Order: sequence, then structure tokens, then C-alpha cells
Amino acid sequence: MAAYGKKVWLIPDCYLNSVSKNPNVSHEAICVINTSDTDAEIKLTLYFEDRPAMDGFVSHCGARKTHHIRMDKLCSADGQPIPRDTPYAALVESSVPIVVQYSRLDTSAAEMALMTTIAYPVDES
Repeated sequence: MAAYGKKVWLIPDCYLNSVSKNPNVSHEAICVINTSDTDAEIKLTLYFEDRPAMDGFVSHCGARKTHHIRMDKLCSADGQPIPRDTPYAALVESSVPIVVQYSRLDTSAAEMALMTTIAYPVDES
């Protein structure tokens, strides 16, 4: 099967809200699809306005599979969770080409809001 997508993606607007006013928890996900015949190792680096970047976040997406990386359940290699109520951006790097979509469920009001977008694919040439 062909390997569609890119190996490097950027998501400039991420935010984990700590407030939930209904049973669903506010969360976000980096959703990937790997159409290749090789498993993808995915590394995430997070960038902030007022603190150093955080890295050491790793996930995997099997060959010819999809994977939803729940950011509220992800921890870095040294056990650090992603901070809530803090704007950040994400660099997504994969060992094989993938396609990346970002989604955010905001339940800070009784009426939930869902936002989704395709991440920015970086041309590595």
C-alpha cells in the first residue's frame, strides 16, 4: 500500500481546558492515519509562550491503521502530563508518512463545542 502523507506536521493552536460542565471531559486528540505497510513511531514536541518546550511524548500507529492520541492521557518519558489551561503548539514527527488531524472537545459550557482541523504538513525537501 502507498504511504500517503508527510513525516512532519505542525499544529499551532492546542489547548487542554480543565473545566467540564457535563459528563464529558474537555479533551483534544491528534488523530493520525498510517496507510503504509510499516508501523509509525510518532514523537511530539510541545511549544509554549512562556516556558521551555516539552518533548519525550511518544505514540505509535500500526501499519494500515488509525490512532487517536488523547492529549489528556499522554505523558512524557519522564512522567510529565500536558498542562491544562495553557495554550501550546505541537510538532508531530513520524518515522513514516502519515496524515494528521487535530480535534478539540470543549465542555466548559453545558453546550459542548467540537473543533477539528487538518494539521499543517511540512515539506521536507
